[in-house]
Amino acid sequence: MDAKEIEAKAKALTKAATQNESGSTILGMLKDIQQGVKATEDLLRQTRIGIIVNKFKQHKSPEVARLSSEIVSKWRNEVNKQKQGGASAASRGSSSPRPAQNGTGASTPAAATPSDKASKLSVPPDKRTWKADGVDTAVTGNRVRDSCMGLMYDGLCLGSVESPKTVLAKASAVENAAYKFLGPETKEQYRTKMRSLFQNLKNKSNPNLRIRVLAGEISPDDFVRMSSDELRSAEQREADAKIKKENMDKAMVGQPERSVSTSLQCGKCGQRKVTYTEAQTRSADEPMTLFCTCLNCGKSWRQ
Repeated sequence: MDAKEIEAKAKALTKAATQNESGSTILGMLKDIQQGVKATEDLLRQTRIGIIVNKFKQHKSPEVARLSSEIVSKWRNEVNKQKQGGASAASRGSSSPRPAQNGTGASTPAAATPSDKASKLSVPPDKRTWKADGVDTAVTGNRVRDSCMGLMYDGLCLGSVESPKTVLAKASAVENAAYKFLGPETKEQYRTKMRSLFQNLKNKSNPNLRIRVLAGEISPDDFVRMSSDELRSAEQREADAKIKKENMDKAMVGQPERSVSTSLQCGKCGQRKVTYTEAQTRSADEPMTLFCTCLNCGKSWRQ
């Protein structure tokens, strides 16, 4: 597969997750990707297919979770081998005319190896924070805004294999969009929105939100304008709709008919518009209990 085909597969896989497709459907899509993708670091970065597939390691289907884990591990090993091979080739090339011991010829291989913390992960994906990644979030020079940027970073990096540099760029874009939309930072709307976005990003039952924001499927401007309902996962909205329907169905069930009496008088307003039901609350040889409600003032009593 070329990059365009892989990106199309990634979009289809993301759509399948948001629409809660069956495990067998997702399994078939993962098998196509497993067979068709020849992983390189550039290809994985360009298509972000690794992020999408990695998300399915938490899938409720054991087969889907196992296969996605196998694919991610395979790609990681392939990329590491490519890096090691490149480093070995660079080492061989630089050692042919052996440089003098003054170090003048030893700078090229060292410079080719990324050493800054912003280019690689140093902790497991589920343990990531901006502090653990060694990222400097003091970007704007404003304490409140930089603190909010740290929140966005922590929400976006959780469970992600994206580089700290990439996550920081996205966190900065989200914070900047929120600042333009709801700022300045002294306004409560700005701070409340940033806290809300963070809570939704770190919600373990909605991992797809983090993936979609990082992958650019949801732009920073759209993200900061999403309502609380739009931020929820498809599964959460489906569960809410189910509960709402159940409550509606219960409300539509016909209530037992209540008798209306003009002989009963309300002790509060004196009206004789009283509904009642009868129930045997005492022994069978004693009279039934009346549960009464005044239609005029709403007072309820029993006698």
